[in-house]
Amino acid sequence: MKPTLLILAAGMGSRYGGLKQVDGIGPSGEAIIEYSIYDAIRAGFGKVVFVIRESIEEAFKEKFANKFQDQIEVVYAFQEFETPIKGIDHFPPREKPWGTAHAVLVAQNVVNEPFVVINADDYYGEDAFKSIADFLIHEATPDHNAMVGYVLKNTLSDNGTVSRGVCEMDAEGYLTDVVERMKVQRVDGSKVTCEVDGSPMELDEHSLVSMNLWGFHPSIFETIRSMFVDFVANNQENPRAEFYIPLVVNHLISTGAVKLKVLSSDEKWYGVTYQEDKETVQNAFHQFAFEGKYPSNLWA
Repeated sequence: MKPTLLILAAGMGSRYGGLKQVDGIGPSGEAIIEYSIYDAIRAGFGKVVFVIRESIEEAFKEKFANKFQDQIEVVYAFQEFETPIKGIDHFPPREKPWGTAHAVLVAQNVVNEPFVVINADDYYGEDAFKSIADFLIHEATPDHNAMVGYVLKNTLSDNGTVSRGVCEMDAEGYLTDVVERMKVQRVDGSKVTCEVDGSPMELDEHSLVSMNLWGFHPSIFETIRSMFVDFVANNQENPRAEFYIPLVVNHLISTGAVKLKVLSSDEKWYGVTYQEDKETVQNAFHQFAFEGKYPSNLWA
């Protein structure tokens, strides 16, 4: 069974100042998301699921119409804060959806096979898709999942701070914890720091971090749903509460329900957290085309 690519693309893009999910970055105006789809097709994925907001459906379909539908099945799932979930009769009012694990959950009815979760605005690299596809096809089970970890120093932005999930692993390379670090940046051209309780803390720049590239067996959906029901019940009065993927992963690992293999990647991350990141990423993708890593027009 071919794995599915689940793309989290419902974000507001507030720091970027626009709909970065469809913004043209590549030599022929490709969005970053298209490079992930191109790499996924090469790695043997059979379906792509876009998790978006209903308000941006038209922009997505206009951007991607007739580009790759003949090479991979395309499905849309919608994430709103009140998207119906079994076990929840009422959602408290809030301005935005409930976070990345909630985004995964809204696709439950359209994903029945092992799947990969990625962000729409991050570039992950061809090798990452090959390694995670191989895992999902040959190794994934309800209690054996995976993620791709990236070297922290390769994931920083020159234009502002970022958030990164720092991975802790056992001697066999299995994840033991993901610690979310906020305001991560390189300081004075040397050390990498984050902010903890308002104070800077240095990080090992060679640490592996999560860039939200997860490989899951579809059985995880029921765990996410059950945890989300409790999460909503416990956060009725907290309009900023977010239900993140690492929250689910850490629970599964701590209870011994799942072992999660960390597949490491030396690829340099490219993403558009800030508008100022765009030129850097554009230059990188033009260089990729010049080197022959990707065609100058992905879908020609």
